[in-house]
Amino acid sequence: MPRAVIVLEVKDPHFTITLYDDLLRVDLKGSFKNDLEEALENKPVFKETIGSVLGIFVPLHIRLTEVDSVNLDETGKIKLSLSYHRNVVIPFERKEDAEKLVEKLNQLISRFETEKIQENKAKKKAKKEKIQESKVRSRAKRKRYRKRSDAERRV
Repeated sequence: MPRAVIVLEVKDPHFTITLYDDLLRVDLKGSFKNDLEEALENKPVFKETIGSVLGIFVPLHIRLTEVDSVNLDETGKIKLSLSYHRNVVIPFERKEDAEKLVEKLNQLISRFETEKIQENKAKKKAKKEKIQESKVRSRAKRKRYRKRSDAERRV
């Protein structure tokens, strides 16, 4: 199995973001992660609602094929619009890091979209060829059926 290539790695005081050629990975760092876990443990209501959600998403692994768009606001927050009407907001302390990540993400996402379009075209072409082949076969069968001899027709 080939190893994924690291395209960009951004370290923030609260998390580390690693961008691979097909995946975005967000890992929370020690104190922030511990504070979050403490807050969830101290409030049972949060643990039941938010805790189950965070348990699924931390560490966060997002396939780039699932990302619909990437936006950057004035404060340096990146908003990832994902399929299935979900969004992920990643706040950065340094806007330069956010701009670099958005640029790389947009490049990789456009590559995946192009590949998806080409794949869909290939599927449509294969389906169209299969239908055409089926039509040719059925025409040949009808032609053979019409050309039967009188002896075959009586049987």
